[in-house]
Amino acid sequence: MAQQQPLKLEEEAIKHGDVIDVQGAAMMQTADSTLLGEAKQVTGQYSHEAPLSSGSHSASERSGGAGGPGNPITIGEALEATALTAGKKPVDWSDAAAIQAAEVRATGHSSIIAGGVGAAAESAANHNAKAATEEEKIKLSDILSNARDKLPSDRAATKADAEEVRAAEMRNIDPTLATRPWCVSASVATAARLNNRTTN
Repeated sequence: MAQQQPLKLEEEAIKHGDVIDVQGAAMMQTADSTLLGEAKQVTGQYSHEAPLSSGSHSASERSGGAGGPGNPITIGEALEATALTAGKKPVDWSDAAAIQAAEVRATGHSSIIAGGVGAAAESAANHNAKAATEEEKIKLSDILSNARDKLPSDRAATKADAEEVRAAEMRNIDPTLATRPWCVSASVATAARLNNRTTN
């Protein structure tokens, strides 16, 4: 059994220039473009730098777009990014706790919402704990695709949100797992970091 290394969210969070899933790269392209003045063209599983083309962006992208000034990345969008970048990962208890914390932070409710993403994540983690094979397990993409539509309200991700989601995730990590269990908190932390850059 492999010995786990100390968990360091800051080192593991997605950073500008990291190679991520093609769909995830496309989703984050607008935020990178707004913040860094450059576009990433997705080619295969990789992306490369490309100059911004004038006039080819939509009105929403020109006025800020996702992650840009006046249009920060929401917690729901961060959850959807997790579905794209780590969607094939089976939901475990640490994921469920992080998703529940994210839902509470996004909605301002004091508990999870019946029928919401938090409740679905808890149900998935319970199902996966009993599943006999990997194929039977419910994946993050099953729970987090269209997360914004499943939240009754949503708001911009902040550093405090990222810290709460990370704490919930860390409290519920299965010590026998050798995989990276902090997918959800990494996405919320990335959204908060990008939002912070646009306000400073």
